[in-house]
Amino acid sequence: MYRGLKPGGRAAVVLPDNVLFEGNVGKQIRADLMEKCNLHTILRLPTGIFYAQGVKTNVLFFTRGEKDRGNTKEVWVYDLRANMPQFGKRTVLTRQHFAEFEAAFGSDPLGSTASLKKRKDTGEDGRSRCFSRQSIAERDDSLDIAWLRDGSDGASDELAEPAILAREAITELEAAVDELREILEELGEDVEGGDA
Repeated sequence: MYRGLKPGGRAAVVLPDNVLFEGNVGKQIRADLMEKCNLHTILRLPTGIFYAQGVKTNVLFFTRGEKDRGNTKEVWVYDLRANMPQFGKRTVLTRQHFAEFEAAFGSDPLGSTASLKKRKDTGEDGRSRCFSRQSIAERDDSLDIAWLRDGSDGASDELAEPAILAREAITELEAAVDELREILEELGEDVEGGDA
């Protein structure tokens, strides 16, 4: 993605947690991203917002550098995950939940250097923290950075009831089968025929 950006081009991408800490190729990609781009902000999202229940996601905001080396000096991390309600059908994530993040991010939608300098590190009890590129390197380039103790109801890592998980799996599988049928129809193939 970032290789497709022109110098000064910006992007935001939603990624699951494992991309932020997995080793080998994942570590190389993160290091390359921080070299070539200014990875200025990570927004830690509540569990299950973009993916299945229990999957933790993040939004990474970055700008392609004018040069290909040393673009990330510091990364701001905003934790919208810890001590938040469990979002789902009953508790919907709304724009109001992002109000503090928007205030911390600043009024400049481009995340300019001047805007970044106005940000405040709220310390270990706050949601917004700044981490130097050096401190991230000392973490083996892991971007899975958390500091808040999570005492919320949604903090439990316990799995949902097996029946709920089974229903969710069936729903996902049925959707996948429907998509495959549509592909076969577009290809002019008999949906019911073939060697199954």
